[in-house]
Amino acid sequence: MTALKIAAQVYSVREQAEKDFPGTMKALKECGYQGVELAGLYGHAPEEIRDCLKKEGLVPVSAHVALDLFLQDMEKTIQDYRTIGCEYIGIPYMPGERLFGGEKYQETCAFLKKLSARCREQGMTLLYHNHTAEFQKTANGTYVLDELFSGMEPGELQPQLDTCWVKVAGVDPVAYLEKYKNRCPVVHMKDFRREGEKVELVALGQGEQDVAAIAAKALECGAKWLVVEQDDHPYGTPMDNMRESIRCLQREG
Repeated sequence: MTALKIAAQVYSVREQAEKDFPGTMKALKECGYQGVELAGLYGHAPEEIRDCLKKEGLVPVSAHVALDLFLQDMEKTIQDYRTIGCEYIGIPYMPGERLFGGEKYQETCAFLKKLSARCREQGMTLLYHNHTAEFQKTANGTYVLDELFSGMEPGELQPQLDTCWVKVAGVDPVAYLEKYKNRCPVVHMKDFRREGEKVELVALGQGEQDVAAIAAKALECGAKWLVVEQDDHPYGTPMDNMRESIRCLQREG
C-alpha cells in the first residue's frame, strides 16, 4: 500500500476551505496528505488555486465538477481545471433521469463522450463517482453503474469508486475493485457506521470498512491515488478526522 499516494477530498473540510483556503491546504499538508481533490474553487481564480497548492507541495490530483457546469460552458470549465493542473476530472453525481433507464440517459452518454474527448485533448481523464443509487438492479440483472460503464469505452469514462457507498449498497468493494481492475486510477476511501437505517460517516478505521483489504486491492488493481473523503463529521472535527484517516492508512500500509 505504500506505493499508493494519498489525497484529501477538500469537500471534507469545505467550511474551513471557504474561510481560509491557503490555511486549510497547509493543514492538510501537515496531516501528511500528498495531494488534494477539489470540490469547487472557494471563491478563488484557478491561478490562485494552482499557486497555493504548488506553494504547499500538494498535487492537484483531481476535481469533482458538476455535470451542469460542463453543460453550461464546457471549454471554460475544462480550461479552469487544466490551469490548476488536475490530471483527473470526476463527475460527482447524476440524477436518475441521466442514469441508465432515465429519459436523458442516451443524451447524457453522448455528451460524456464529447466531454471525455475534450478532456483527453487537454491531458485529463474523465471519471464518474458513484453513490448508492447506481447499484439499483436493472431488468437485465445488472447494476445501473455497470450499464453506464458498458455504454462507454474504457478510455472514455473511468470509475472513481466510492468504496463507502459501494458497501452501503450491499456490494463488496474489494470484489468491485477487482471487477474494474486497471480502470480505477483514483479510489475514494470512506468509512461508516450503521444505526438501523441511518448511515453515519466516521474517520477511517472507526467503522465497518475493511480499510486494509480495500487499500491493498486498490493497489493490486492499478490505482494511483487513494482519496480520503468524509462528507459529514458527526464525531470529531473535520481536520481531526482527516488526520486520523491518513494515520489509519499509514498504519495499515
